[in-house]
Amino acid sequence: MSWVTKTFSSTLGRKLLMALTGLFLIIFLIGHVSGNMLLFKGDGGQAFNEYADFMTTNQLVKALSYLTYISIIAHVVYAIILSVVNKKARPVGYAEVKASSNSSWNSRNMGVLGTIILIFIVVHLQNFWAQMHWGSIPMVTYESGEYRDLYAVVNLAFSNIGLVILYVVAMAFLGFHLNHGFASAFQTLGLNHKKYTPAIKFIGSAFSILVPALFASMPIYIYFSSLN
Repeated sequence: MSWVTKTFSSTLGRKLLMALTGLFLIIFLIGHVSGNMLLFKGDGGQAFNEYADFMTTNQLVKALSYLTYISIIAHVVYAIILSVVNKKARPVGYAEVKASSNSSWNSRNMGVLGTIILIFIVVHLQNFWAQMHWGSIPMVTYESGEYRDLYAVVNLAFSNIGLVILYVVAMAFLGFHLNHGFASAFQTLGLNHKKYTPAIKFIGSAFSILVPALFASMPIYIYFSSLN
């Protein structure tokens, strides 16, 4: 067995991989929410459709998207493995009482939060990613060329109040997940320092509120815009 296999089959190695994939997915969220903010531009969807076309045709972006898929799968798989291992190793009773008094709710329920977020990702991929690749999408023409009108797809999806509620609730759960995961990732990487840890926790808390709030604001904005 190679040192790589030994490392990533150990508890420490699994936590390391969880931290690395988690931080990569945080970077992905920053890029994703930045692009989606074009929905607010008020230009009839031109900037968003041009952005979506670039994201689906640029070869470097395509490579990064495959890395994102792999990171999501690895993050989920190793989270399940760690949860099972920790549950088997943890005594019942006193340890559970002690854990509840010494840790936050979201840190004790990362598995539940992660499962809900995974369900949301599947729904999200079905509504948009699958539509983008295999759905019947109308075309729209601008001076820069002809594009698939993904803006229209998004507007149609978020005219459904049920889907809007699902997204908003899922973003709340994502916020709880990020609030613990952000600081935990740096701790796993050994980047704890009395001078920098408070700043990391502050940035993590701010990030876990701001990014999910921005994501949630989009379906809310589109839904109420569709009522006018």
